[in-house]
Amino acid sequence: MTANDNWYIEHFQPTGSAIGYRISGKLDEVQSPFQKIEIYQTTDWGKLMIIDGAVMLTTRDNFFYHEMISHPALFTHADPKRVVIIGGGDCGTLREVLKHPGVASATQCDIDEQVTRMSEKYFPELCESNDDPRAELLFDDGVAYMANCPAGSVDVVIVDSTDPVGPAEGLFNKAFYESCFRALKDDGILVQQSESPLALLDLIKEMRAEMGKAGFTTFKTLPFPQPCYPTGWWSVTMARKAGDFGFRESDSAGKGFDTLYYSAHLHTGALVAPPFVAKALGE
Repeated sequence: MTANDNWYIEHFQPTGSAIGYRISGKLDEVQSPFQKIEIYQTTDWGKLMIIDGAVMLTTRDNFFYHEMISHPALFTHADPKRVVIIGGGDCGTLREVLKHPGVASATQCDIDEQVTRMSEKYFPELCESNDDPRAELLFDDGVAYMANCPAGSVDVVIVDSTDPVGPAEGLFNKAFYESCFRALKDDGILVQQSESPLALLDLIKEMRAEMGKAGFTTFKTLPFPQPCYPTGWWSVTMARKAGDFGFRESDSAGKGFDTLYYSAHLHTGALVAPPFVAKALGE
């Protein structure tokens, strides 16, 4: 990472690439017990959140990620009532989940309260549902939360984590997935951000292998654009105990809320992996 003159540049060593934003100033910085969080004002992308030197989100393009980690899974499940979000401290995923009127409760468990406090201050639009009576915000260890979650009590688990290093490292292994498997009902769905399908296919394969060791039998990785992340192309991976990934297409098409990227037609298209991804993942 370098921040000099009027540019913030993140260097991503694994892909030999970088992404930069022209900035007009630094708005805030806090060192939590877990990580360093910085907020910048950009000239063209709104506000920019950085955690431990890595770009987390911008005002302008966060909707791609928040919509795709939420709506495909919720419209795939037959009737999602109880949703758990592990991570997701910026609260954008919680907002998208609670757009679904059938959701009775959504628990967000993020280890770092400072991420939420910074989001409330600088990205208030993402926190619009924080006071929804169906929402529960916890600041605790997500690994421990899932380990203690009652068996068969959850319809959808959304793992909205940072990269598999630091505080998020424990969210990408068999032990954690076993906890999710146990907590989910028989028709439950696990969905997790799964990095770039262009540059990090091996990581996606490893994730799916670990999910399989935990008992999940079917998987689907959905790619989508994400300009602020390495390569500009990102993905989420869904896992089920059994069953395919057909979705409630008519409900999706007739949804009673607005989205900027997600739609029923786009969901249909995202289910068809590009040939090189399908080949690598055995689809």
